Amino acid sequence: MRRENIFKFPVLFFFASFIFFISCSTDDDDNGGNGNGNGPIEGLPELITLQVTNVEQFSAKCGGLIASDGGETVTARGVCWSTGQTPTINDNITSDGAGAGNFTSLMTQLNPNTTYFVRAYATNSNGTAYGSSMSFTTESAGNMSSFTDPRDGNFYRTATIGNQEWMADNLRYLPSVSNTTSNSRTSPHYYVYDYNGTSVSDAKATDNYRDYGVLYNWTAAMNGASSSSSNPSGVQGACPDGWHLPSDDEWRELIDYLGGSFVAANKLKETGTVHWNSSGQSVTNESSFTARPGGVYSAFQEQFSEKGAHGFWWTSKEYEWDNTEVIFYQISSPLHSSVRSFLSYKDIGYSIRCVKD
Repeated sequence: MRRENIFKFPVLFFFASFIFFISCSTDDDDNGGNGNGNGPIEGLPELITLQVTNVEQFSAKCGGLIASDGGETVTARGVCWSTGQTPTINDNITSDGAGAGNFTSLMTQLNPNTTYFVRAYATNSNGTAYGSSMSFTTESAGNMSSFTDPRDGNFYRTATIGNQEWMADNLRYLPSVSNTTSNSRTSPHYYVYDYNGTSVSDAKATDNYRDYGVLYNWTAAMNGASSSSSNPSGVQGACPDGWHLPSDDEWRELIDYLGGSFVAANKLKETGTVHWNSSGQSVTNESSFTARPGGVYSAFQEQFSEKGAHGFWWTSKEYEWDNTEVIFYQISSPLHSSVRSFLSYKDIGYSIRCVKD
């Protein structure tokens, strides 16, 4: 009996291994190729498309894994997508560095409630190879829309809340960037969280710029305009044409519409813990405002802090009893979730949310 069992085991193992080999070799495009189901091509990279995640109305994440560079250095990689089933690099693409290995891609400027097809690509001197094609459908827009800032090509989501239309992203307009030792209450300064240089292109390449936008001192936020308490404020400030920096009264209108300071905070905050340090079941983002905790630049300490815990946004209104201070709004972490106004000196760096004229 013992001999019989020893004999059977290798036979079964060989049979199972053969089946496994066959099953793993049928999806040709998953191992890189020309995208036509012909499998890996000698000299081209071999790669797979990773799962699509974080699908929203206007964006989604994907990526790839390049297992082999095909014997030549991978000079370009990313994902390509379209509404057709076989997207190529002639369609919409991301550019996510070079070389083999893993990469993550963020697809933006998508249309709501639309089915897309996406696949990873990798290019070397011999040509371009693709991973398998995957489909996903963006969420319905609801109260949301979008536009592109003609000044720099930045794409923004917007949310209509009551009678107001707010940006659903922090402003990313960055004509220059200051390091942490440079600050002023009278001249404009622009900061990107944790970036301590003066290169605009380098600052824009950071994840913090992409996810949280720019931190402005009040002079930069106002762009030469005078204080305003009107609703609407009438202050374009750093905002694109057709948009303006909200006044204190406009923030109050938003908060009152959503039920007051403590109720409104959870309706304004982005759900999950991708950007917030913690969250809870009461956080719904039902307004689609999608508040993110972009933190603050402290001129006194010459450093950044509070990212992940608190979000801060300027208003157009100086404090009526002291024009060296300005009203700003803060949305705090779930443990003390609220949206409230405070006073700040003008050299502090806060985020901006614009309101449509």
